[in-house]
Parts: sequence; structure tokens; C-alpha cells
Amino acid sequence: MAATGSGPKNRLARIGTWFDDRLHFTESILPPIVHAVPSNAASWAYVFGSATLLCLVMQIITGICLALVYAPAADEAWKSLLYLNYVQPLGWFLRAMHAWGSHFMIALMTIHLVQVFMFGAYKYPRELTWVVGCLLFILTLAMGFSGQIMRFDQDAYWGLGIVVSIIGRVPLIGGELIHLVLGGPIIGAETLSRWFALHVFVLPGLLLGLIALHLWLVVKIGINEWPMPGRLVTRERYLEEYHQLVADEGEPFVPDGVQKDVVFAGIVLLALVTCAAVFGPAGPNGEPNPTLINTLPRPDFWFLPLFAIFALLPPYMESFLMLAGPPVLILLAVALPFYSNLGEKSFKRRPGAWVLVIMVFLILGVLAWLGTFSPWSPHMSAWSGVPTPVQYVQGRTPLELQGALVIQNKQCRNCHSLGGEGGLRGPPLDDVAGRL
Repeated sequence: MAATGSGPKNRLARIGTWFDDRLHFTESILPPIVHAVPSNAASWAYVFGSATLLCLVMQIITGICLALVYAPAADEAWKSLLYLNYVQPLGWFLRAMHAWGSHFMIALMTIHLVQVFMFGAYKYPRELTWVVGCLLFILTLAMGFSGQIMRFDQDAYWGLGIVVSIIGRVPLIGGELIHLVLGGPIIGAETLSRWFALHVFVLPGLLLGLIALHLWLVVKIGINEWPMPGRLVTRERYLEEYHQLVADEGEPFVPDGVQKDVVFAGIVLLALVTCAAVFGPAGPNGEPNPTLINTLPRPDFWFLPLFAIFALLPPYMESFLMLAGPPVLILLAVALPFYSNLGEKSFKRRPGAWVLVIMVFLILGVLAWLGTFSPWSPHMSAWSGVPTPVQYVQGRTPLELQGALVIQNKQCRNCHSLGGEGGLRGPPLDDVAGRL
């Protein structure tokens, strides 16, 4: 039977050969898939990049599904999210998958970035791979922020207002930039349309293009080997030593090197589905209404440190640091392989790398913690909604009671606490009499 070529397998083989003759799959696609990688690179420490790619695929799939129902109009967006949450079958689950997919993607990309830094994988000859990776990280954060705008709730409205207030500080062209971002002088009907186009077309297009370049660089230059103490990177010998290592101890990426990636991707997918099913979608938390002042808008978790920094900056330096700080930090990160691209790669002999990573995460952690309860925000209803502790008015003279009325009527407790109740923006008023 096999000789006659009439079996189902032979027919499928002929169809596959027909496509391969025209697409040249075997010549163009197969070599990158089965390219040799160092055997010591098939490690659990190297699985975060592929897991990030899985999250991106999930974001594309869930995003397309959500776009079929979501209404990118200022007067309909918030309602369409409620429709997805409560009316559309499994709409809440799609929203949850998309929201948690964003969190997972940023988290995994952060871990991947730290792993690359600690393993010295940004050094020669992988400088451009690192640069593209940094740009991908920035674009991913931009996708996360623009996704929050898509919710168009109180957090989105006031978060966008903060961004606009920062953009407006740019000398000479601040006003023009505001019009570009908002489609007008204020947040209006055109604003959401512009951010929808940015979130759905512009940023994903840039992201996919850079991912293709990033993967091409990884395949062409090779996956970084496990850094060994004392094995220094030199321009004269590194490539020769790397190719010799791959020739002696290499293994094909598929099926050998990819096994741990597949297992970890399955774990990530299971965790993503579990979080979406258990915790549900994010928001919307309240209809966007600029007349509501008794609101505490906060960005998503990944932007809480930035939110806290901007709130805590002293007025005399906030404009300079808001405009100059982020570009300088981005430039330092992107330029890292150009001022530290040779020498030791092993994390065991780079204590400075450990100190830097620990310091950065401690600082970001503290700022994120502060951002979760934002002590700098006034408690706008404290003066009327929080009763004055009895011990502060009991047994007081009429003159002293007049002072209590002044504190109450002037709404001092919106920013100052009394007996542990009230705002945290200013110092407590418990011992104000003694201090005065």
C-alpha cells in the first residue's frame, strides 16, 4: 500500500511537500527552530522570555475578542465594560484574562530583564539584543498604561489627567503635545479614540516588529551561555569560544532545549487562568466624572512607584525631575552594554549587580507600598464624615470649644489626623496645643 502512495499519510506528505516547495519552510523556518544552543542554557533560569511571549499571544487573542464588544467612545466605553462584566457570556472572564495577562506579561518581562542583567547577557556581542529588549519593556509598560485608559473609569480619567499635566510642562511645545495626546485642550470625545488607536494598532505594531527583531538577534547571535566565574568576555576570543562551546556541548533548541520552556509556559497559563477565574477583571471602578473630588484614583500596580515619586517630589524640583528623570534613567539602561560590555559575566563575581538590583527593588517596593494608600491625598470627607474624638471636646471651656469648631469648619482634618482619624497629608493635630 505504501508503494502506491494512496494512503492518508502519503497524501498529507504530498500536500506538505507542495506547500514547502512554495513557502520554503524547511529552508527558512526550520533552521532557526532547531538551531543549536549551549546545553547549559537549557535551564529554568532561561524560561522567562518564552513565557513572556506566551502572555503576548494571550493578550492578542483576548484583545481581539474584547474589541468585538468594546465601544471606544467617551460616552459608551464605561457602559460597554459593564456589559462585558454582567451581560456578555464569559465577557468578565475575557476581561480578567486580558487584565491578568497584562500583569503576568510585565512581571515576567521584568524577571527576564533582571535575569539577563545578572547573567551579563547584555555584554558583547549582544548589545543590540539588550537595546531592543529595553525598548520592548518600555512599549509593554506603555501598553499597560494605555490599557488602563481603555477602562475609562475614575482611575483612567485622573491618571490621564496626571500624564497631561506632566506633558504640559514641556517647554515651548507643551500645549501642542496636550492637543496631540487628547485631541483637544481637555479630555473629551476624541481622547479615547486616539488612545484606542494607540493601544490596538500603534503600540502592538511596534511591539510585534521589535519582537521579530529581538528573536532574530537571539537566533543569529546565539543564546547566552551559563556564565562561569572567571570566563571573561573579550572581543578577540569570545565568539570563537562560544561557537566552540556550541559545537562541543550544544543541543537543538527543538526538541531538547525547549522542554523546560514548554513546561513553564503551561504553569504560567494555568496560573493566568486561575487568577482570572478567582479574582476576576479589573474595574471599572466608577464612571469618569470630573466634578467628583472625593475620589482616590490610583494607577495599576506597576505604575504605583512612579505615582508615589511624582506625589512626593518637592514643588521646586518636580518639573525638572518629571521631565528629565525618566529619559535619563531610560538612557542609562539602554546604554548599559556600551559602558559595561566586557569582562566578567558571572553573577557570583559581580557584587555590584546584586547591590543595584536589591536597591532598585527595595526602593520600588517602598514606593509601591506608599502608592497603595497614598498618604499625601486629602481625606475630603473627614471634616464631615469622621466624628471628633470625645476626649478632645469633653470638659473644654467655651473658648476651647470655639477652637474645635474652627478646626471642624475649616476642614483641617481632611489633611491632618486627630486621634488617628482624618487625612495623612499634614502632621497630626493631637499635640498641636503643646507645639504652639
